[in-house]
Amino acid sequence: MESFATSKDKLFEKVENYANTSIDLLKLNAVEKSADVVSSLAHRIVLLSIVAMFTLFINIGVSMYIGKLLNEYYLGFFIVSTFYLVLAMIVYLFRNRFLKMPISNMVITKLLKKVDLDDVLNTSK
Repeated sequence: MESFATSKDKLFEKVENYANTSIDLLKLNAVEKSADVVSSLAHRIVLLSIVAMFTLFINIGVSMYIGKLLNEYYLGFFIVSTFYLVLAMIVYLFRNRFLKMPISNMVITKLLKKVDLDDVLNTSK
């Protein structure tokens, strides 16, 4: 039979290995969740930038067209600017419903998503 000291040392070694494995698992989960959130936000920022550029050029064209119809180009820009001022006020009034809550829910969903260790380990190879 093994002595008590040897059994105790093996037990401490197993506990230490378990603790190290648990810490490694937590690190992998944190990295995976962080990467998921960042990549989702980056994707949306890139898409938003492309849409913003498209909208910018469409608005310049619409402003110039309205200005041409009114025989004063600056009036077209004033009309389009006023439209965006009204739109900004509406977005500000409903910012919690249309901006804050969806973004918060997306981040929380990504952070609370269950991570499968096999998937994390297989994607890194």
